[in-house]
Parts: sequence; C-alpha cells; structure tokens
Amino acid sequence: MEEAKQLFKKLKIHSLLDLTLIIPVSYNDTTLSTSLELGKVHTLEAKVTDSSIYSGKLRVTFNLTQSGRRLSSTFFRVTPYHHKLFEVGSSHVIQGKLEEYKGYLQMSQPKSIKQIGMITPKYKTVLKESEIASLIECYVTEKNLYNEGLDSKEVATLMRVHFLKSMEDVYENGGFKSEIIEVFKFIEAFNHLKKLRGKRADFPALRAFTGEIQPFIKSLPFTLTPEQTAVIAQIQEDVAREDKAAKRMVVGDVGSGKTMVILASVMMALPHKSILMAPTSLLALQLYEEACKHLPKEVKVALVMQGKDEGDYTDADFIIGTHALLYKENLPQASLVMVDEQHRFGTKQRQSLEALVSEDEKKPHFIQFSATPIPRTQAMMESELLDVSLITTTPFEREVLTQTIGKQDFPNLLTHIKDEIAQEHQVLIIYPLVEESTEVPYQSLEESRGFWENKFDNVYVTHGKDKQKEEVLLEFREKGNILLATTVVEVGISLPRLTLIVIVGAERLGLATLHQLRGRVGRNGLKSWCYLYSNSHENFRLEQFTQTTNGFDIAKLDLKFRDSGDILDGTIQSGQKFKWLDMGEDEEVVARAKNRLGSVAG
Repeated sequence: MEEAKQLFKKLKIHSLLDLTLIIPVSYNDTTLSTSLELGKVHTLEAKVTDSSIYSGKLRVTFNLTQSGRRLSSTFFRVTPYHHKLFEVGSSHVIQGKLEEYKGYLQMSQPKSIKQIGMITPKYKTVLKESEIASLIECYVTEKNLYNEGLDSKEVATLMRVHFLKSMEDVYENGGFKSEIIEVFKFIEAFNHLKKLRGKRADFPALRAFTGEIQPFIKSLPFTLTPEQTAVIAQIQEDVAREDKAAKRMVVGDVGSGKTMVILASVMMALPHKSILMAPTSLLALQLYEEACKHLPKEVKVALVMQGKDEGDYTDADFIIGTHALLYKENLPQASLVMVDEQHRFGTKQRQSLEALVSEDEKKPHFIQFSATPIPRTQAMMESELLDVSLITTTPFEREVLTQTIGKQDFPNLLTHIKDEIAQEHQVLIIYPLVEESTEVPYQSLEESRGFWENKFDNVYVTHGKDKQKEEVLLEFREKGNILLATTVVEVGISLPRLTLIVIVGAERLGLATLHQLRGRVGRNGLKSWCYLYSNSHENFRLEQFTQTTNGFDIAKLDLKFRDSGDILDGTIQSGQKFKWLDMGEDEEVVARAKNRLGSVAG
C-alpha cells in the first residue's frame, strides 16, 4: 500500500479516476494474424529456411506456416544473439510490418516473440511499464469503478480499454471509437467536479441578514433587469442563513450593472457593516461615487485608499477600499465581505481580508464579482467550489459597431476622430507597447504620441508603469479629447463620453481582452465604434469577434481559438488540462456529469 502511495505521488494523481484516465497510448497485440495486409503489423508463425550475411547485414528467409509463402527479412544491427536465434530449421512467431518488394513478402527487423495471443496496453508515464501495469491491475476493478459512481456502460468501457481482448473492440481507423471517447470525456468532467466538490469548505455565518431592500430598489432612477433582480434574490437567500456563510461569485458582462447588485447586498446587510475591496483606486473611487449617489442618505459610506480616506471608516456602514484595507489596524468587523475583480488579487490578499473579519469558526458572507465572462461549462464546474451567478444581459442596448481596419483606412479614421471630438465625445487609442520594439510590427505609445499631440489638443498618455496613471485617467475623464494607453484601461474606470476606441495590433490580443476594451465605449447608450487596427488582412478570429457582442459567447469563441484545455485563470488554479473534454463544445457532457454527481451525493 505504501509503495502504491509513492507511485501515485510520482504520477501526481489523487483519485482512482485519475488513475483510470491514464489511457493506453497503444497496444502490443500478439494475436496471430489470419490474413496478410501490406503496410500493417502482423504476428505470424514462421520457420527459418535460409540465412546469410551480406555487407554486415543478416538476411533470413522464412517459410510462413499458415500460407506457405516465402518471406525475407533483413537485420541491420546484428549481434551473435541474432545468428543463434535464427538458425536454419528453427521455428518462430515473428512480428513486424509486412511489405512487398518485386512480388516478394518482406519484413524488416522482425521481433521473435515468446507469448502469443496477448494484447498488452502500453502506457506513457513517469513509471516503468511494469509498475503502471500493476497499479492498473490492482485498482482498476469493476467494484472500485462502480463505487466511484460510474454506470455499467462506463465501467465496461474502461475495463475493455485497460484489459483489451480484441483490437476491434476499441479501435477504428487507427484511433479509439467515438463512443469510447465520449465515455472518456464524461469521466474527465465527473472526476474534476468530484475533486472540486471535495475542496469546498462551508462555515457558519457571523449572522443572518434580514435587511429590507425594496424601498432602495424602488428609489433607483431606473428599473433593474430581470437578471439583476434574479441575482439579488439568490444573494438574499444566501445571506438569510446563519448555518452557512454565503460564498458566491457573480460574473457579469461589461456594463451589466454589477454595481447595483453590490449596493442591494449592502442594504440586505444593514444594520450590520459591509466591506468591498477593489483592485485599483479608480475602481474604488468609482464605486464610492455610485454608492454615495444611490444609497439612502442615512447609510454612511467611507473610502479607504493609500494616502487618502473619505469619511470615517471606523463608524461607516459600508467601507470601500483598495488593498490598503488590509493594513488598517482598527477595521470594524464586517458581516458581509465583497471583492471586485477578485482574480486581480493574490490568494493571500483575499484570505487576509476574510481573516481580518472572521471570528473563530464563523465567517462573513462572501461575494466576489468579476467582469470577465466565462464559458457556461466553466461556470458549471466552478459552482462545485462556490455558488455562481451569471449576468449576461446589459441594462440598456449598447450600440457599438466593431470593424477591422488597416493602413488604407487611416485618413477616414482621422476624420471620424475629429467628428467625435467636435461633439465633445472622447477617443481612446490602445497601443501594444510603451516603447519601440523590433519584435512588434506596430508603432509604440512613445513613437506615436508626437503625431497625436501635434494634431489634437488635450491628448493624455498613460500605461502600466505610469505612477500617475490614476490621476491621468481622472483628469482625462473631465478634460481630455484623446487618451493614448496600453491595455491598462482594460478593467475599470467608466468614461461616459467615450465613443470611439482604436486597438492597434488587435490580432495580438485574446478575444476576452478585446471585449473588455470594447466595453469602455458606449457605456451611456451613445452610438460608439470599436476599430480593430491590424496589418494582417485575413483574420478569421477578429472577423468572428466583430460579429459577437455578448461576453459569454466571446468566452466560448476564445476557447475555440486557443488550447481548449486551458481551464481559465478564474478560481480553479489547478492548471487542469483536459485531454478529452472540450470546454467550448461539451456543455452537455459537463451538465450530465454534474447531474450524476448530484444524484450520487444525494
């Protein structure tokens, strides 16, 4: 048992299904061939009728027992062992690829095999063949597989693949049959979901919330979308429990109105305190402005940022801040903790925030928000770790026209930019790099800045390493015409007057990033444009992007165009790679695996 544990460790596997999913890469089949087909590997009974040496090579002539035909073989790396083995008159079972030359059968360098009628799986792992074979033999049994929650068809398929009786059972056209691959997909999804479920830990809540939210919702100057209302209801159900602290992730597309979900959650928590941590001062400031604008006047809101605070956070009902929150000595205990764009914080930062406000076993209700849409398959998987809500619609129709453009379109682009500025609208131009590089066939921010500054007034420039980035963005929001930036503006600040964005070298960016950037324009329903500037003429990926506006569909496209095994950079950071399952296409498989897991657990 101890030895097996060591071998499992070497294989880096944690469950029986992990072991089962180590599928043979090929099989060694020593069943005697009944017919002769050129170009295929055969196992044949044969007798040596002649042998000779020619230019250091050994030539052996066999007589095939079954068909009586002659077959000649050449051995290139000859040792005394070969001479002794293939003596004239000796009988063998030989295995190799059958070829023909001028009407004569040939087999180059055949092996003489001892055991016939066996099919041995070959595995590609860090272990010796004998070690992996003994593990499979010992653990992959019908009883164990049924205990894992598999059904009779799945069990039979796996037993067939690991303990093969005939190649026709599993192979067709040189690969596994499609129905067998379907079983592999299901087991991969089922195994992954099971492991995630095992990682979920629930704790009692500090307290249950009963705050009234209807007056707040009625007071808003707009109506919430059905999806916003549904997510708020889900959160309300979560936080009404004391036996289990809420753990929910709300994924909303750009501009889907997550802020209102945040504010409604604050209202539910009253009279208890809420904290929200945002990744940048800009986002924190923006949320603070929205909270002050929409929450009832008697709700005290405070802002905590490095070097500057607004309001008294020790006494506030709702504290919004950056990671500066983690360094406050006397942060009051909050019963609701929210994190915006949680993937931009390190795990340690997220844990320290939770630890700051936990009390022994009891934990605050915890909600995280993300504006990076994920494919539905991933949402289904992640919901084993925490509850997931998706907001796929936006409060108003955004009218954004997306087009690919090239050098020849530059004069028209300049005219369009002038028109937008004349209407007091703003323009954002994204460059791939800050400084010149021989690697990238596009101008950088620094190289092109002179051109824009000479042609236009109020041109602002910022990038990732810019210490003044946030001040620049705030000043641009009020006074600017054109902002030149790198992808730093991807997440965050709302620029209500922004109607035109140009993304230079767009083919170099992932579709999710392009979608986030496009989400900067048309926030207030103004007609807007997103131009993808590219030197490459044919770009199918960008063409598909221009026709897709919903972030969840984009996430699916992104999967299609890159390695679909990359399960995203969201909360599952196990670097899981799927060999059989396609996260873009196999939604139905994941749903089936999830249902099965529900019924097994139930």
